Amino acid sequence: MVDPLYAWWAQQLVLCGWAFEPEPIAIEPDAAQARLRALEVADRGELGWRLVETFGIGQVNSAKLLAALELLALAGAAGWLPELRVRSWLLRLTGEVVRQYASLEAWLESLRHARSAEGWVRGDDGFHEACEALAALERDGEGITWQTLTEWIASHREAAPLWPDAPETHAWRLRAAFSPVLATPASAVDWPDVHEWLGSNWQINDRTGLIQSLLWLAGHGHRQGWDLDATRLLMEDERGRQEWLAGLAGAEREYGQVLLTFVARGEPLEWAAWDWLRLVDLAWAGACAGWLETAEAQAFASHGADLVLRRYSDWSAVARAYQRGCSLFEGRDRLGEMQRDWGLLLQSPASPWRTPLPQLLSDGERDASRRAIADWRRSPRHWVLALASVREPEFGMRQGPAAPLAPERRADALRYLDETLGLHPDEGAEALTRYWLPAQAHHLNQLAADASHGALPPANTPFGRPEADDLSRLEALKQGSRHAATIHMAEKYAFYLQMAMDSEAFDDAALQALAEALRGTLCRFYPDSRRLLEAWAQWETLLPEGEQPSLVSEIRWHLEDPGSPFHWLDWHSTQWQEPGPRPTLSRFTAMALVGPLNNAAWSEPHRESEREAAAIREWIDGHYGLHGRAELAEFLDFLLEAGDRQEYQINYAPYTLNSQRLGSEIAVLESGDCSEEDRNHLLRLQRVRDNTDGCNELDMTAWDVAQAVDLAIAGRQLGWLDGAAFGGVLERAYALAAEHYGSWEAYARGLYAGFSFFMGETPEREAFLAGFRQALVAWLSGAPPLAGPWASLDFPGARPRHWAPLHIDTLPGDIRTLH
Repeated sequence: MVDPLYAWWAQQLVLCGWAFEPEPIAIEPDAAQARLRALEVADRGELGWRLVETFGIGQVNSAKLLAALELLALAGAAGWLPELRVRSWLLRLTGEVVRQYASLEAWLESLRHARSAEGWVRGDDGFHEACEALAALERDGEGITWQTLTEWIASHREAAPLWPDAPETHAWRLRAAFSPVLATPASAVDWPDVHEWLGSNWQINDRTGLIQSLLWLAGHGHRQGWDLDATRLLMEDERGRQEWLAGLAGAEREYGQVLLTFVARGEPLEWAAWDWLRLVDLAWAGACAGWLETAEAQAFASHGADLVLRRYSDWSAVARAYQRGCSLFEGRDRLGEMQRDWGLLLQSPASPWRTPLPQLLSDGERDASRRAIADWRRSPRHWVLALASVREPEFGMRQGPAAPLAPERRADALRYLDETLGLHPDEGAEALTRYWLPAQAHHLNQLAADASHGALPPANTPFGRPEADDLSRLEALKQGSRHAATIHMAEKYAFYLQMAMDSEAFDDAALQALAEALRGTLCRFYPDSRRLLEAWAQWETLLPEGEQPSLVSEIRWHLEDPGSPFHWLDWHSTQWQEPGPRPTLSRFTAMALVGPLNNAAWSEPHRESEREAAAIREWIDGHYGLHGRAELAEFLDFLLEAGDRQEYQINYAPYTLNSQRLGSEIAVLESGDCSEEDRNHLLRLQRVRDNTDGCNELDMTAWDVAQAVDLAIAGRQLGWLDGAAFGGVLERAYALAAEHYGSWEAYARGLYAGFSFFMGETPEREAFLAGFRQALVAWLSGAPPLAGPWASLDFPGARPRHWAPLHIDTLPGDIRTLH
């Protein structure tokens, strides 16, 4: 039985110079492809554009309708379109013809006018003869007459889709921004030169590079930098904006001019579609190149659609956002070209964008794409990359499969580890545990809890009062009481871990285990990405890092952008294993007895590298004359059992009972030449005479305790003390402090008195004492918060006075747990 639609189609192709053939798509594929190339239709994307342009906007041109009928026949014959898609387009084209033209005569007359307008001369290509032949058939009632066709069309208005209509293919309609997708799956006929395009436009030469670029577009893209610039410009006055512009050069200056234009005229500062539409386009390119399986490409496209639907309500908003992004990228305002660039897609009745944007994804496809994108970021390595990328956006390009790094990058990482951290590959990956500081997080959490209850230590200390700014920052910590401070420490740790990974000089399995431990810890303290980012932003605000620019804007960007990698990480708790040991509360308190004699010990001490060990040995030798574990153990026993306090009691305390004898002794020493030993003795006698810093009234045991803890930590770092011996020293120091003092303030008085009394002769004495007093003020008051931990700890043996934080990120206590 003759198909009226196909028979009529075959008749019309005669007007294009075809011989009559009842099956228009039966010609040889090679011949069809050659004819398509001659018509400058090199791929299916161009074919899609030609079909959409046929319907245009407003009145449809008859010549374009005829040309589309020919292109459709060629595409079907070349195997570019499945037969159902050919038929749906044919039905749409034919319906448009009979809708606009009431008769064959009107149709042919319109074609003649169109050909004449193009410069056609009768008789030069057989068109006139073909028109006459069709007219004769119509008069004789042969073939498919206009009436027959009209009646057939009226009874066959099936809603056959013009574009791929399976649920998993809907996201490809977004690619119409570049070239419509007529059929799936992707093949070479869609993009013959795709490999050259990927190389020249994206510098992508393999599957790994493609996936990394796809994940970058989804998670960061150009929008991140543009968003951050826009946020900062909105907070600047006109002078500040012009200064920002003046700091740009070359193409960046053109970008800056466009951005300032948008800001000045109140244009919505939104352009994410620039990244997400290109994500879909790049996924299609990957499928055409054979680097992505069909399901993989569809998942990326659906992810792009998911992100678009979270941000935009209609196609017009998508197009305008993309145009803004294109304007920024090209450095010229293209919003005035909206109609030229987007009118066809937004208004053509045959546009793939006729489907309402909210209907683009089914729930099933959305869920599938979310699982797929999470799978790409499932490894713990992606947690490290996400955290590190906030400080260094370059890491945003490294998501997805790991790729070999350039030698220059490895060298930069090694140099950073050496110069910034003093970390060397020969120490092994376990050396990274020294940068995991759970006690610091405990300290901050405790201060925040106390601040929220008005229970911070007094600002007035025996040694002075903190700066007003430091006190304000301390009191502001109450704003962090709802957020565990782990992230403040963990994000820096993640950056160090990433640099170790980049150096490729450490055991990879060990580094991956640390990444997994980091992931598990953060999942334990933060239930989802939003809570983690909110906590990070809050603590970044509360603890600015001096000259370093604040990361708050960058963190909030990740909080608000739906594509940010943080929202797609593998967020589940497994067995909890932190990247480093978590000391008990009493052990941390014991280590804090070192006070300002050294930097605060925020974690258990670890064996140092030989490079660091050499400096520690030199210090121990220079200050104490100790040369090994036996001498150290003996001297620690001396400090804890007798120490400098015994020397005071034996050699100086008696003088306090006989001032005449003290004056005589001082006079004798002052009258003659003194050896260095005698000179030190004279200085101490003078201090006894003057009761300098309360040396005759205060218990100076704290001076010995602090020295003992300081030396024990150094001994542990050298390997001269094992874990048990180190723990034993801490326990003895803790007990000795509890026996002699009842508070950190009393301990600080004793420590300062001992520091002052036993200091040798030096021209920097007053400067040293002033610095020590300032440090004691900070340790006692907690201002600034990270000076030292006394403000957050109960003194050994003292009655507990601190409020329990609202979350679980605290150190375990020996008797009670602050949970």
